[in-house]
Amino acid sequence: MELQLDTSKTYAIALEGGGAKGGYEVGVWKALEEMGIRYNAVSGTSVGALNGALMAMRDLPRAIEAWEDIRLDKVIDFDADQEENLRKVVSGEVELSDIHQLIPQAFDVIRRRGLDVAPLRAWVREVVDGGRIKRSDVKLFIATVSLTDRKGLEICVNDLDEDEICDMLLASAYHPTFRLEKLGGKLYADGGFIDSLPLHVLVENGYKDIIAVRIPGRFARQRRFKIPDDVTVTYVDTDADLGGVLNFSAEQAKKDMAIGYLDAYHDLCGLYGRKYYVERFMTEREAFELLIESYLRKTPDMPLRELCEKELPRAAKTLGVTGGYYELFIAVLELAAEEKGLDKLRFYSDRELLSAVSESREPQGAAV
Repeated sequence: MELQLDTSKTYAIALEGGGAKGGYEVGVWKALEEMGIRYNAVSGTSVGALNGALMAMRDLPRAIEAWEDIRLDKVIDFDADQEENLRKVVSGEVELSDIHQLIPQAFDVIRRRGLDVAPLRAWVREVVDGGRIKRSDVKLFIATVSLTDRKGLEICVNDLDEDEICDMLLASAYHPTFRLEKLGGKLYADGGFIDSLPLHVLVENGYKDIIAVRIPGRFARQRRFKIPDDVTVTYVDTDADLGGVLNFSAEQAKKDMAIGYLDAYHDLCGLYGRKYYVERFMTEREAFELLIESYLRKTPDMPLRELCEKELPRAAKTLGVTGGYYELFIAVLELAAEEKGLDKLRFYSDRELLSAVSESREPQGAAV
């Protein structure tokens, strides 16, 4: 795999908010370290701010350990008899039959004005070392909203007093369901309300080469501004299911870290595939011939002109494929691999993936 970034440059990293999906960013970070990517600034919102603090500390092992040990009760304080239903809610597994059991708990949360996140405060203070951030050669910027002052804030954490750092990291991560409490005498809300992916603060502070790590979310709001022509932003993102925003579990976090690690290589090393991670070795001609062979085994009497001018373009449109015959071949191959249940959380060469798919079974795309 060939890295498509210039390793002679030093980058700034932008980390999007996403709650329990934050393990994804740690997986990307692990890949960046392996690739030899240097960074001197990190910006983050919500969980991106917390991961950014660990990046500023340059402590990847601590980040991995923290996410591998994450649990819901390290974030939210709840009664033991509420655990099962609360887990269903945060993981999106609520059934209609469960609704009547959840109503009393919902009213209890409303009465208490939100979920108690005392465990999260303790977790942040356990994991984050404010002194190391103050002494770091990495600038850390976070986004939050001051409800007291009624304005959005972009803060350089390195400039804060050491005893303020954990409070302001929490300020960036105050999810709407959390019980509001004053931090430093003021009320704050999740930075995602103003900028879920804080690129603006990096550009404003003069950083020209940025790697932006995106986390999918329905309510993400990114600050709109014109990125200057001399600024380059390279994105790492995913179509994978990273779990619910409050689905804090070690199992899900480990999966998300694995996906982030693979996505970083996919996006920064030019791998192919939307559901698998495929390194290219085949030529365009080889891929074309394999597609033709696949179709003709099913419909041997189909004229080649009809196949090339009608069937293959129709398959590309149905599968949403842009590019050449190689891209179409990979999309068809992925359908067959997914149908067979082949492991998605690993790298393949195109020939390895082809070999893993049973030769006795045509890829589904050939029949589209």
